Amino acid sequence: MSAQITLVLGGARSGKSELAEQFAAGLGPAVAYLATGAPPGDDPEWARRIDRHRARRPPTWTTVEVGPGGDLVQALLDAPQPVLLDSLGTWVAGLPGFGRDQDRAALCQALAERRSAGRSTVVVSEEVGLGVHPSSDAGRRFRDALGELNRHVAQLADTVQLVVAGRMLSLGPAVP
Repeated sequence: MSAQITLVLGGARSGKSELAEQFAAGLGPAVAYLATGAPPGDDPEWARRIDRHRARRPPTWTTVEVGPGGDLVQALLDAPQPVLLDSLGTWVAGLPGFGRDQDRAALCQALAERRSAGRSTVVVSEEVGLGVHPSSDAGRRFRDALGELNRHVAQLADTVQLVVAGRMLSLGPAVP
């Protein structure tokens, strides 16, 4: 099987991470899990979410804590094994101004380089364009930045899955 990029999109609590973990597990026993979520700090609910994610990972997987806004591009390039990147939303949220065109381009270039080098990548991202219209300028800028990034990664991806209410929909080619 040749290296592929799989994008798994979904809303909050849709099951996207669990599905992405299943895809990544099919790539072999050694997977690098690139976690972009912030450390829990004093937020017990966030700590429980992170603990649930950690508990599902096989012991053969390596976890790399990139953190929001961290050097995700370098982490992608450094990982010699298949990668599960979870998720683009927390990475974008941590970038100054929710990122720039060069951030998006660098991420897409790293994904393409991984595929060319024979290394598969499963990318998880939040589909934010289906929800309530954000009431703040920052909310609209975040939604738009992540939506743009999702479109660019989807154009590059070999497979795009949308997870809704625990159900997977395989998305066809991009609309011209």
